[in-house]
Amino acid sequence: MKENQFIDKVVLVTGGASGIGFEIARAYANAMAKVIIADILPAKQEFAFDFIHADVSSAESISTLFIYIKTKYERLDILINNAGISIFTPFEELTVTIWDKIINTNLRSVFLCSQLAIPLMRKQGGKIINIASTRAIMSEEDTEAYSASKGGIVAITHALAISLSKYNIQVNCISPGWIETGQYKALSDIDHSQHPSGRVGKPADIARACLYLTSTENEFVNGTNLIVDGGMTIKMIYED
Repeated sequence: MKENQFIDKVVLVTGGASGIGFEIARAYANAMAKVIIADILPAKQEFAFDFIHADVSSAESISTLFIYIKTKYERLDILINNAGISIFTPFEELTVTIWDKIINTNLRSVFLCSQLAIPLMRKQGGKIINIASTRAIMSEEDTEAYSASKGGIVAITHALAISLSKYNIQVNCISPGWIETGQYKALSDIDHSQHPSGRVGKPADIARACLYLTSTENEFVNGTNLIVDGGMTIKMIYED
C-alpha cells in the first residue's frame, strides 16, 4: 500500500465511539488522516479526532452532521458507514417499533449519509465503505430485522457503486463475521479453532480491510462485498 496516501484526507466514521468503528477511526488517525467520529455515545480521546454527537437514526441529526463537515472541512474523502445496532427478538414478538429502529439505524443511515456525502466528494472523488455482516447471507433464529438491514446494505452498496461512478466515487462493503469487541482473552479454544483461520476476529481486521478498500491503488475494487470472517461462511458444518 502506498505510504502517506491518507495524510490530511477527511474521513468520517459513523458509530466510531467504540468497537469496530473506534478501531477503524484509530487506523485512519494513525495514517495521519483528519478523522471525524459521529456517534450517539462519547468516545475516549485515545488519539486525534473530531467528535460530533449524532444519532444516525435521525435524518435531522445526519443533516446537522454534514452541515458541520461542510462548514469546517469543505470536503469529505472517505465515508465509513459503520453505525449499527442489533436487537434479536423472536419473530412473532418483533414489533414495528423495533423493526423501524434497526432499519433506520443500520440501513436508512447508509442511504442518507451516502447521499449527503456526494456534494463533499464530487470535486475530488471519494470512497464509501458500508459495514454489513455475514448475517446478510446466513442466519440464526430471531435475527430478521438485523439480517434484513445488513442484506439491504449489501444491495445498496452495489447499486451506489453504479450510480456514483460518474462522480469517481467507489462504494464497497465489508461483511464481518465474529469480531470480538469485548474480552478477547476470555474466548475458549473452541471459539478460535472452529474458524478456518484459527482464531476469532478482532476490530483491527476490519480496520485493515477499510484501509485496503479505500487505498488510492484499489479504485478497481468497486461494488464488492468483502467478507472478513476467518473462513466461517465457506465452512461446511455437519452434525455428528
